[in-house]
Amino acid sequence: MPITNQRVTAHPFLRGLYEDGYFPDHVVDRGRDILLRLCERVETDRPADLAALYALTHAATGEFNELEAAFEAAGSELETTAREEIGEDFWFVAQAYGFPDADPEELIAPREW
Repeated sequence: MPITNQRVTAHPFLRGLYEDGYFPDHVVDRGRDILLRLCERVETDRPADLAALYALTHAATGEFNELEAAFEAAGSELETTAREEIGEDFWFVAQAYGFPDADPEELIAPREW
């Protein structure tokens, strides 16, 4: 399903990671794909409240937890810069889909990075 939210389609997900040579693009691409799938799920499922949104973001956070091994295998890691960039993009998604009261930390609560 193509994403219809104009703010989302124009957003450069994980831009800071692409701009930093420490993070390999082929692995960052996988992270961007996780965020885009999250957006697709939000548009498909249309969460009615924060609890429903958090269920979706927690599932996507779990995907990032699994992706951490790919960063490490490529000689990188999900360190402070990456954590902040990923967290900001999760917060952006919440805002773009009408959840201004979303807690940035709760969006990625199950993170292991």
